[in-house]
Amino acid sequence: MADDDDVPPGFAAPKKEEGGEADADALAQGVTRVKVDSGEDAPDAPDLSLRLGDTLVNPETEIKSVTQDAIYDSAQRFEDLPLTPELLKGLYSEMKFDHPSRIQATTLPMILTPDQSGVYRDLIAQAHNGSGKTTCFVLAMLSRVDPNLQAPQALCMCPTRELVLQNLSVLRRMAKYTTIQAASTADEGGGGGGPGQRRVRRAKLTEQVVIGTHGRCKSWVSDRVLDLDTVRILVFDEADEMLKADAFADESVRLIKTARKRNPGLQLLMFSATFNEKIKNFAIRIAPKANQVFVPKESLSLDVIKQYNVSCPTPADKTRVLQEQIFPNCEKLGQTIIFTRTRAEAARLHQMMAGLGYKCTSLRGDMEASDRDAVVNEFREGVTKILIATDVLSRGFDVSQVTLVVNYDIPVERDASTPAYDTYLHRIGRSGRFGRKGAAFNLICGPQDSLLMRQIGEYFNRSIPEVDHLNEESFIAVLNQAGLTDQVAS
Repeated sequence: MADDDDVPPGFAAPKKEEGGEADADALAQGVTRVKVDSGEDAPDAPDLSLRLGDTLVNPETEIKSVTQDAIYDSAQRFEDLPLTPELLKGLYSEMKFDHPSRIQATTLPMILTPDQSGVYRDLIAQAHNGSGKTTCFVLAMLSRVDPNLQAPQALCMCPTRELVLQNLSVLRRMAKYTTIQAASTADEGGGGGGPGQRRVRRAKLTEQVVIGTHGRCKSWVSDRVLDLDTVRILVFDEADEMLKADAFADESVRLIKTARKRNPGLQLLMFSATFNEKIKNFAIRIAPKANQVFVPKESLSLDVIKQYNVSCPTPADKTRVLQEQIFPNCEKLGQTIIFTRTRAEAARLHQMMAGLGYKCTSLRGDMEASDRDAVVNEFREGVTKILIATDVLSRGFDVSQVTLVVNYDIPVERDASTPAYDTYLHRIGRSGRFGRKGAAFNLICGPQDSLLMRQIGEYFNRSIPEVDHLNEESFIAVLNQAGLTDQVAS
């Protein structure tokens, strides 16, 4: 049997492991895919293409940094960084920045400044949407490449085609005044379309920056279109998704190992909005000498987002709470997002509430792209005030007027018994955008839901008070306590 050196570099078939999710050692050798549910009862993964703006982190929260054998000064101005005049012009003229954000001021010196031995250190960074993380790694890639070398020198890996397009758009704006060229697996050169519509690229890549997904990059490497020999910086966006055992961990690990083999001085950057402890520890094992930037998990949920538990004796009481307590107040509250676990539940709630005369829409992963776009645009424009959605909407969807989030179903991992802490954080973060006030109601039905919310509260070091599900005055009172008194009169 051929060994890994006989197959396209970085993409050898992983060795299979028995059981479910592998540990860090197993992941380093390749993992077994975990079967993903499909159909109406399937949970939806977040659609990262819907990610837009603001951060979930409190502006006063301390960023915790761990550096390796080097002291880095925070950058107060972009001029404090080793950037060309062309890149500075792109930052100011195209990106409309006037100074680095907190995460940029902290991480950019770590990325762009070599240590005393001349090594550009790896970085593992937790940086929330809107905090400037895309600028960090895009600027890093543009800064590290030699425009005169017509070969790939920076590679950015993303979990979705939509995120590839988003990052490519940012890069091209920032690089407008340079001669640096970029290619992606989602642009015309890489092809597009679904099965049977793939456009095969034959010309060898000469662009300095390449942004792509694992599947298409694998094909490019296999076809000798993408040469890893000249790549000096490798970026993983949404790294927690890229390192999950049931997602892209096997491909990610093998790509890192092969890229380092080709270029031992390769700089690895892993950025994500959230890192649970398991993924964080795994990332550190992959890059043990990396600098690290993390926000304490207990500081991730904004104080402006007030959270409440609503104990519902039966499933019917959950819909009763929506009908009697939530929906009548929604028109006074700006906009509301109601999260369900499955597509079937989202569709059922939408049909039921529409049948009762409430104007609402729903968004699910099984909808056609054009229908999803229409629902999103309608909600963004304020045509509808209530949106029922699966977790396809949980990460980064940004509508500034959302003030209330309802967890109709408590978020859980695929085992249906472990709290999905990161998902909970991202869900409630859909409210309270741009410094506005926000509230989140968690509908609890049964002892399992109670246990899940107790674990979530302990994880984030938050005491979440309870609201009487039958008492409308209690709901109005807590909405007022959440700072929504301008919208709701008691």
